Amino acid sequence: MDRILYFNFSKLSEQLSGDLFYDDSVTHRAQRHLYATDASVYQELPTAVAIPRNTDDLKLLVSFAAKHKISLIPRTAGTSLAGQVVGSGIVVDLSKHFNQVLEINAKEKWVRVQPGVIRDDLNKILAPYKLLFGPETSTASRAMIGGMIGNNSCGLHSITWGATRDHVLELKAVLSDGEEVHFRNMSRAEFETKVAGKDITSARERAIYAGMWGIISNPVDEELIRKQFPKKTVTRRNSGYALDSLLPEGTRDDINLCKLITGSEGTLCFVTEAKINLVDVPPATVGVVCVHTATLAESLYANRIAMRHECKASELVDKYIMDFTKDHREYSKNRFFISGDPEALLIVEFWGETQDEVLEKANALIAELKAQNLGYAYPVLFGDEANKAWDIRKAGLGLIRNLPGDTQPVNLIEDCAVDVDDLPEYIAELDQLLKSKKLHASYYAHAGAGELHVEPMINLKTSEGKAMFREVLADTAKLVKKYNGSLSGEHGDGRLRGEFIPFMMGPEVYQLFRQVKKIWDPEGIFNRGKIVDTPPMNEFLRYEQDKPQPSLKTVFDFSKQESLLRLAEKCSGSGDCRKSEMTGGTMCPSFMATRLEKDTTRARANMLRKYYTGAPENIPAAEWVNADMVKEVLDLCLSCKGCKAECPSSVDVAKMKAEFTQQYYEHHQPPLRARLIANFTKEMKLASLAPWAYNLVFKTDSLRRLANKMVGFHPDRTMPLLHSTTLKNWWEKQRRQAETRGKSKVYLFCDEFTNYNDVEIGQKVILLLEKLGYEVIIPQHSESGRSYLSKGFVKEAQNLAVANVEALRDLISEGSPLIGIEPSAILSFRDEYPELVPDTLKDAARKIGENALLFEEFIAREYDAKRISSDLFTSEERLVKIHGHCHQKALSSLVASKKTLSLPANYKVQLIPSGCCGMAGSFGYEQEHYELSMKIGELVLFPTVRQQPEDVLIAAAGTSCRHQIKDGTGRKAQHPAEILWDALKK
Repeated sequence: MDRILYFNFSKLSEQLSGDLFYDDSVTHRAQRHLYATDASVYQELPTAVAIPRNTDDLKLLVSFAAKHKISLIPRTAGTSLAGQVVGSGIVVDLSKHFNQVLEINAKEKWVRVQPGVIRDDLNKILAPYKLLFGPETSTASRAMIGGMIGNNSCGLHSITWGATRDHVLELKAVLSDGEEVHFRNMSRAEFETKVAGKDITSARERAIYAGMWGIISNPVDEELIRKQFPKKTVTRRNSGYALDSLLPEGTRDDINLCKLITGSEGTLCFVTEAKINLVDVPPATVGVVCVHTATLAESLYANRIAMRHECKASELVDKYIMDFTKDHREYSKNRFFISGDPEALLIVEFWGETQDEVLEKANALIAELKAQNLGYAYPVLFGDEANKAWDIRKAGLGLIRNLPGDTQPVNLIEDCAVDVDDLPEYIAELDQLLKSKKLHASYYAHAGAGELHVEPMINLKTSEGKAMFREVLADTAKLVKKYNGSLSGEHGDGRLRGEFIPFMMGPEVYQLFRQVKKIWDPEGIFNRGKIVDTPPMNEFLRYEQDKPQPSLKTVFDFSKQESLLRLAEKCSGSGDCRKSEMTGGTMCPSFMATRLEKDTTRARANMLRKYYTGAPENIPAAEWVNADMVKEVLDLCLSCKGCKAECPSSVDVAKMKAEFTQQYYEHHQPPLRARLIANFTKEMKLASLAPWAYNLVFKTDSLRRLANKMVGFHPDRTMPLLHSTTLKNWWEKQRRQAETRGKSKVYLFCDEFTNYNDVEIGQKVILLLEKLGYEVIIPQHSESGRSYLSKGFVKEAQNLAVANVEALRDLISEGSPLIGIEPSAILSFRDEYPELVPDTLKDAARKIGENALLFEEFIAREYDAKRISSDLFTSEERLVKIHGHCHQKALSSLVASKKTLSLPANYKVQLIPSGCCGMAGSFGYEQEHYELSMKIGELVLFPTVRQQPEDVLIAAAGTSCRHQIKDGTGRKAQHPAEILWDALKK
């Protein structure tokens, strides 16, 4: 997996004198389509994709590009919104291999890193030193240092820590002649020495020093730059090249070309290594004041006052974004502090050594706001509560993609910055400008730095929308220039705003920018068409205008998302799915292991969007994203459902994958293995007639390996065995002996996995519930359909959903819930069933889903209602570590699990910060997926389990999870019900 290169470097050196070489397999053609997407606006098919392993590979690429006059487009992750990383050249993905922290100097407060290091991951590594890298984009959980350098990223604490440019000390970079050079700060005398050609080995390096000196030492050019650039009080400024950062200021006469490279969007060189400055971590106590205002303008006047109180951050969230949190599965939990229905929230952060110190600062701000009649509520939050408020702010880009219809928020004027004192007047004029065009917009983000992300709602699928797209930016540019602001604050010019640089800076300064590009990159190798000589901003858009939308017939009901295509289009490109295991969460397990773009939720959504938008008959077959490409990109989706909860836009790829696979099978023969897995219940029912024979095969190593190989499973994978009886048969005998008078009645969903393989767990669930005073009934029902859904046989799953809803509709209610043991089975009632059954059964399906509870959810509910007491359980001290099932984390939570396992008074319960275990039903059994499955397990879960002493209990509700832990660590994990049964006072 690590050796997959979409540009074959082993053959590249042989091809330098010939034609462009890249592997044109399905995978690699699919990669070209995936790398053509940037946020939600731009698209252009690259010639090829390269994933260099080291600097030598990068040098080889530069030589190749120079010879063939091909552009190289650098890419890391999580920072571009303006089309910086799309183009017709070779996309060079540095995120996979250039990801090492090379040196930490805590004493001098700096760190040396490669460009693919993720900002938040770096800060976790720096935490023991009580240091961090300050600039903090809202995408910091996946934004990489290279991208932050390319865009001069700032983030929500920029009023305290500044921008990336303020922290870059030294850079190593490959120039357009293929030489790697070292840039650092130097005095003007040292710079002149370089101009003279001393201590220089590269001809291009000498030309750079001489050429740049010719600009910055020219009084005419210096005057032009000082006059035409945004005024100094506009701290966010990333239009064009940062020539102003090279000019002398006061007594300072040093020059650092790193400041020019920072913000240059990869158009001057390829950064291979960065030495960056660090800052001290904030004091012990951080608190935020959440100022509720009745109007947007009121929040901006409040922001002026907040800035006078020396806050550390002041960020705005408007009503438009807040409304999208109301029904969001994850972010709705973060609304606890919102009072009433504010038009805007201003989140103002203060630091202090104690809570009293922070409260003193917060109260001083609140008092002045009240005196000025600004705001109506001012909750002060600390710790995790403050983090939840920030999470709403950081999710803004993704949340607003939940708007129905083709009119969507567009990244257009989201990066304009003005002096913070000008912000209320600028936004008032901008609001009037948009209203005059009958446009609505969302306003959020960096009020304290004078930069609001303003995203107007435009339909880019129409010719009128495409024209309006340009018109809005052109008119806004005039307004920004009126306030002497910056058109690009931190997101950069890219394809979007480069066209307007001559207007903003003046033609003379623009010619200086063209001169800079020529000095550094005379052949135009690096990211051609960005900053200078940019094509018109409304070319190369993602959507073809005025094209009829396809009508797709689906098995799943996609009406809530409007259609399958619209669900795919909801992907904003924000890259939340590119976070690593260090950040935590479940989305996206395959990417966490492979670090390849094709294995992200974003890639899968974009490939599905491309597939369902197009018309294959009108596009050459060689260029069309065909069904086999889509199938391949979806292959490593584990259907964990992490995206449904963790993606701010709730792009449910598991659902789309199942639907696509069903459609694929209607035109292609389903593989035998897929059918075998889908029909698991039928096979187990047959095998249960002679369980001893089945178990003999899978207990005998040689026979198991042979059987695995025959069906396409990995020979090293062990198989779950059959019990001597089924749970249903055992229960029939048990119920005849049970005393049920006066007991509360509950229904148990006897899922197919528990009925045949995990019978002992089912027995303990029933016995435990009876001991706790409940009558347990297994009603007549069909299998859950989970095995069919997992392999894309949606129609078969639909038949089972209908059968189960019809069988249970008159039995299940809040007073008589349906309790499930296996999360993936019982949660089907909550998740898929309402979208599979016909309209006549939807209400019944939703009612059952609302009352279909995990075993742990039921126990926690009964404990809260004081119908179960801790006195029934042991007082022995034990440590319990919980690994949560993916569906449980996405569709429920682990709170109930922790509460349930804490019933024994002295049981200490801790959550393992793991994502997916890697098994995911049949995924981890399959020959081609086994290695990746184990690699996912090794990210967090396996090492954590191995570190636990033998007396620590490992809890896992999922049958696949328990099996993966057994195969990966040799430890036995138990279902929470088993642990609770063993803890009962006998």
